[in-house]
Amino acid sequence: MGKQNTGEFIDQIIHTTASDGKSICIRSIRSSDAEQMREGIAHLSTQSRYLRFFSLQPMPSDSVIARLVDADGHDHIAWGAIHLDGADNPAIGAVHAIRSTDEQRSGEFSVAILDDFHGIGLGRMLTAVLLINCCAEQLQVLDIQTLAENHAAIGFIRSIGGELKQWDGGVQDYVLEVKPAIAKLRETSDLQGIRDIFKALDQYL
Repeated sequence: MGKQNTGEFIDQIIHTTASDGKSICIRSIRSSDAEQMREGIAHLSTQSRYLRFFSLQPMPSDSVIARLVDADGHDHIAWGAIHLDGADNPAIGAVHAIRSTDEQRSGEFSVAILDDFHGIGLGRMLTAVLLINCCAEQLQVLDIQTLAENHAAIGFIRSIGGELKQWDGGVQDYVLEVKPAIAKLRETSDLQGIRDIFKALDQYL
């Protein structure tokens, strides 16, 4: 599919519900989302921030924030989730895939969900959107680095087909093939959000 269809894909906005009934909007991350990104990271617990950034630094630098929202939908694919709570509609999760410069069909994957929204299928939903976007943009394999103590992330990675490639000290490096992972996520038919995502985006597979 490639760059000629990037704009069409990243303009998609998906309204759905989490497993606990919360109304969720999933859309691509834009450069104008810097303040929402900063606020979202600020609301992560110290432990969650450490597991995401491998650092106890209270807040990533402005340059890191700028990179997180500098997504073109091709070399940097990024999607966010917004809780449609009728008030300030906060950003509650984000997922990224950044294409490797030395291997155009592979990239690096990361995901973060605010602590209060764990366990409602949000990470699985965001990952589904990201992987479909990766497939459309010819990203076939994703590398995922996670701390060995992050048992929840490791369980999720393995559940969608991630395989351990390297274990260096306290960091585990997994490799995830995009198309098989999409197939595994499609099997999660008991989650309304997954069904809504595939209904909206099946045309890109």
